[in-house]
Amino acid sequence: MRDLPLDGRRIVLGVSGSIAAYKAAEIVSRLVQGGAEVHVVLTSHAREFIGAATFRGLTGNPVLTDVFDEPYDGRMAHISLAQGADLFLVAPATANLLAKMANGIADDVLTTMLLATDAPVIAAPAMNTVMFDHPATVANLSTLRQRGVEIVEPAEGRLACGSDGKGRLADPDAIVAAVHARIRRSCDLTGLRFLISAGAGSEPIDPVRLITNRSSGRMGVALARAAARRGGAVVLVAGHRSVEPPPGVEVVRFDTTASYRAACLERFPACDVFIGAAAPADFTPVTVSQTKIRRDSSGADLMIPLRSNPDVIAELAAQKDSRLVVGFAAESEDLRTRALEKLRAKGLDLIVANDITAEDAGFDVPTNRVVLVWPDGRHEDLPLMTKDELAHQILDRILGMTGLASRTPSPA
Repeated sequence: MRDLPLDGRRIVLGVSGSIAAYKAAEIVSRLVQGGAEVHVVLTSHAREFIGAATFRGLTGNPVLTDVFDEPYDGRMAHISLAQGADLFLVAPATANLLAKMANGIADDVLTTMLLATDAPVIAAPAMNTVMFDHPATVANLSTLRQRGVEIVEPAEGRLACGSDGKGRLADPDAIVAAVHARIRRSCDLTGLRFLISAGAGSEPIDPVRLITNRSSGRMGVALARAAARRGGAVVLVAGHRSVEPPPGVEVVRFDTTASYRAACLERFPACDVFIGAAAPADFTPVTVSQTKIRRDSSGADLMIPLRSNPDVIAELAAQKDSRLVVGFAAESEDLRTRALEKLRAKGLDLIVANDITAEDAGFDVPTNRVVLVWPDGRHEDLPLMTKDELAHQILDRILGMTGLASRTPSPA
């Protein structure tokens, strides 16, 4: 019996109102041939271009066209399918649908299901070039990418309106290839145990004030979310002020470097990969005042003696054995040189370095551009991308370092 690449996978295909809707039939056919169980959802405008009977014939399954369609397995159809999907594909995705997705509008069965699913989502836009280039569409696509939606870029060529430009639905081969890649990725980290840290540490000065830094935790949380979605078992050690952690991961909170160190040392023996994306404080006050330090009426300067905190990631790397230890370097100059020095000094297997002077990368923004550096001096420059996209790029490199990249994942 043939081993089909999508065997056992449930894929929901949402079709919106575009002249390219007819190409969805070819996409469905390819997915079914690959072994997938495909369920199609049509918007009212999509039904103006292609009928439900076509998709019933191709999939052997009912086609959803309304929120009030008959239930599946005793549950409401749109909820049952949305929550039972391995992947949600939207092709074609019109400008209208992308706007609804980006803004959380749920006014029909397809948009309701997109809000109800926690499956990976792929969208393949199709529209007029001017609509595709409109600032609103550009912003909506950026928002969706930041939320982890994969966009299959439209092709250039002759459009239905008669003009030439970018906006044609991507070739069905490209869309199906994106589905295959995402399905493979959805479980390629199965069996790997990740300990990931995120966010800023803080050291108290007195009951009111503290020493902290600008780390938001976005990068570490993105790594935790991506690793969990790809089948990894994830423990996230997160600063109290970091962004909301993703579902499906165990979360341990820290504030001081001492609490960060304790949490990491306790859980490090049970992990295969440690990714230190947190920013624990490097220094702590020698003494912490038990009462609020008051300003001197004379306006005299206040001197607070500080001592160095332990270098937690170096301590972990010293006892790593077969584990991988990945660190981060936030630098303002000589990025590659300083990152390599830090990597070798701490005994890391990989370091991710970013320029903190760049306005569109680093702290407080959803995007980043980094340089990956290995112990032998090799480096790889990654372009500007969302932190969710970057998380997958980093995990891809880590997977290659584990020697497990060539294994064939099985359905979860």
